[in-house]
Amino acid sequence: MNEFDALLARAVEQARALGIPVSARISPHVAVNRRAVTRFGCCIRRGGEYVIELSERLLEAEERACMQTLAHEVLHTCPGCRNHGALWKEYAARMNGAYGYAISRTGTCEALGVADVRPVRYRLVCERCGQEFCRSRRSPLVDHPERYRCRCGGVLRRSN
Repeated sequence: MNEFDALLARAVEQARALGIPVSARISPHVAVNRRAVTRFGCCIRRGGEYVIELSERLLEAEERACMQTLAHEVLHTCPGCRNHGALWKEYAARMNGAYGYAISRTGTCEALGVADVRPVRYRLVCERCGQEFCRSRRSPLVDHPERYRCRCGGVLRRSN
């Protein structure tokens, strides 16, 4: 059993200890995704079984970051939790409260203590507060920044 497999078993055990109805059909082996750049984990349903994947980038991360990501993915195996809806959020809040995690819809490199290796091809800047928004892919935000606003209410413009 590799280290990720042992951590997965612990994450499942923690969820069950809180009465969270995680699936009994979770593969005990964590798959390592060597191509994932923008995500840290994934829960895939294959033939009635759930397979949890972690990004290769987490191999160098602290155990806490791996546990938090595994717990996030384990919650997706609960009935009604394939997305990040209200029930999933309720279960995440329980795990956060009991184990001190910071499980949320998305994790950041900074929060997980992992180097950000995503290429920055597009940079947008808020004209009011100066906050930068970096993107590696073209999107409606990149093509039409005038349609969007920063959290402060400022106008966005492309800087490159």
